[in-house]
Amino acid sequence: MRIKSVSAVWLHVPIPKDKQHRSDFGVVDSFDTTLITIETDDGLVGYGEGRASVASCGNNAGVAAIVNDEFGPQIIGEDARDIRRIWEELYNGRRAHYALARGRSFPILGRRGIHIAAIGAIDMALWDLNGKALGQPVWRLLGGRTHAKLPAYASGGWAPAETIGEQLQSYIDRGGFKAVKMRVGTGDGEVADSVRRVKAARKALGEGVDIMADAHGTYSTAEAKRFAREVTECRLAWFEEPVTADNKLGMAEVRASTDIPISAGESEFTRFDFQELAALRAVDIFQPDPAICGGITETMRIAALAETHQVKLAPHLWGGPLHFAAGLQVAATSPAATILEYSLGANPLLFELPREQFIVSNGEMVIPDRPGLGVTLNQEFIARYAVK
Repeated sequence: MRIKSVSAVWLHVPIPKDKQHRSDFGVVDSFDTTLITIETDDGLVGYGEGRASVASCGNNAGVAAIVNDEFGPQIIGEDARDIRRIWEELYNGRRAHYALARGRSFPILGRRGIHIAAIGAIDMALWDLNGKALGQPVWRLLGGRTHAKLPAYASGGWAPAETIGEQLQSYIDRGGFKAVKMRVGTGDGEVADSVRRVKAARKALGEGVDIMADAHGTYSTAEAKRFAREVTECRLAWFEEPVTADNKLGMAEVRASTDIPISAGESEFTRFDFQELAALRAVDIFQPDPAICGGITETMRIAALAETHQVKLAPHLWGGPLHFAAGLQVAATSPAATILEYSLGANPLLFELPREQFIVSNGEMVIPDRPGLGVTLNQEFIARYAVK
């Protein structure tokens, strides 16, 4: 199972105008990702996904270039089964021999950003390859399932106060969801505007549905504390990214001021960022994004941190099918995992790129047992939306 070729392509999928939404990221008019393909000398092919942005859209040319021009050539000829060693060599670069010999990291420039996304995409493809080679789902290779199925929450919620209840109810009707997530924060205007929307959602949905609120890190510490105080009666399941990931002390301050669980992690890279969140007691729920934080290998390390620090795990899965499947594999194995994010905005990558569909029924998803990541890609879709 020697690696024969590694390639990356940026997929840019426009969203029809009538399905676009506006948030603090502006008008979301496309879904973008970097698709990684790794082939071995015995003809096996594995796929992975890395992203340049936690938002739906973003220029992925940089991630593709790093894979095609830097990391890909570096791992040609390597044994595709040595996933952990390949991860460490890509992370530590020319000093990987020091890292492996001395038992600690020697990362090039403290690896962050799109380099980690590229490593994660390669890592994801290697796990996919190994699962296919053994005829087993990746979760089996990771130690087996602790969950045969997991609850899922419907993720979306941009409508104004007047129609937010109707929008969230439409999500519930599509999969019997018992939990929904809505966006709040600076994109609404003032804190009072977000509070009004959350209260409208709770009134419309009643008490039997969990509501999560995601501020995308746009509040100041004072604003986040005010928001949490004013929606206390709404009994939120969690308050996501109340402040920017650059302000971990502020996040810890928000958490100390409220009994609403605080979640974060989609903007964090590697286990080292999550270790800092745990040390500061800044969050109740880790939300690593496998396409951003370093792939399946690193998400497993983050899951172990969650278990150690008695923090829940709810991966950030707003992306394409490989990204979703990667988070699903880790969540299936981790006793800290409690729920899955299921994108219900316009997401052609998740719903049109794969041949298979991830089905939510009565608010739950059965963990599939297809080999590898369990995703068969529509090659015509790839050809249509690949950026040349």
